[in-house]
Amino acid sequence: MKRIALLCLFLLSLNGCSSLLFYPEPGQLFTPDKAHLAYRDVTLTTADGVHLHAWWLPAKPGVPVKGTVLHLHGNGGNLAMHLGGSWWLPEQGWQVLLVDYRGYGLSEGEPALPAIYSDIDAAFDWLANTPDAQGKPLVLLGQSIGGSLAVHYLVEHPQQRQRLKALVLDGAPASYRDIAQHTLAGSVLTWPFQVPLAWLIPDGDSAERTMAQLDHLPKLIFQSIDDTQVPLNNGINLYKLAPPPRVLQLTRGAHVQTFAYPVWRQVMLKFLDDPYRFNSLRRLAEVPEDTPDDPALNNAEAAPHTKP
Repeated sequence: MKRIALLCLFLLSLNGCSSLLFYPEPGQLFTPDKAHLAYRDVTLTTADGVHLHAWWLPAKPGVPVKGTVLHLHGNGGNLAMHLGGSWWLPEQGWQVLLVDYRGYGLSEGEPALPAIYSDIDAAFDWLANTPDAQGKPLVLLGQSIGGSLAVHYLVEHPQQRQRLKALVLDGAPASYRDIAQHTLAGSVLTWPFQVPLAWLIPDGDSAERTMAQLDHLPKLIFQSIDDTQVPLNNGINLYKLAPPPRVLQLTRGAHVQTFAYPVWRQVMLKFLDDPYRFNSLRRLAEVPEDTPDDPALNNAEAAPHTKP
């Protein structure tokens, strides 16, 4: 009876609302100075009047500025917990705008689709008007659900897509519904009901539905073969659907822990040097056993959880 009651509560909670895709954490655990990074707090204002919190990480002093990376993080926590995805870029000459979606961290509002696309809009608008980013290449880095949001957004906003030098995806779900089924299948309680419950998850904005329309934009797709939250087939499916130019880079390690490893950081940097003629793809057999070089910054999403 206890299991039946829990299942009923689970069914009631899964009402097909897009807010089920987001698991925000309020507050701010730390600031980038923990990683000895210069930064400034930024406030973005969306078209519907929501104020968002973001961090601007300038390039390291003395390093020539190569461009700007807009970092869209995953669906859990807040921007402090995802600093591991982009803290390393300023030292390489890449400025970073790391944004908390509505309802995350110090940002106002509640996360849901389609409203959250206004948050991405606000980030693009801010970058279009800040002097620091003028006349410099712009790259979008989407990790986990941030990658899925990026794909759908860029198809719906071709004028913003034209501003990008490249799109980098890391552990992005191809289908929200498939990830939900994968998660449900891992529980004894929900395994018998994985298909009907997964169908309650909205899937209309999933990346696999629009990836084929992202033509002309260079795409680098990172996918870990060890990822237990967003399995290998997601990265392969997105690669198959993506029009060229495209690169699929298989990696090792936990979900969105790609940039905890120097070798994959180097792959991204080489790709950004010349996205249209990138030919230095690293094969897994060439990569020696490695460990994250800064575990304090790179373990935000290392532990398995039930979020897509």
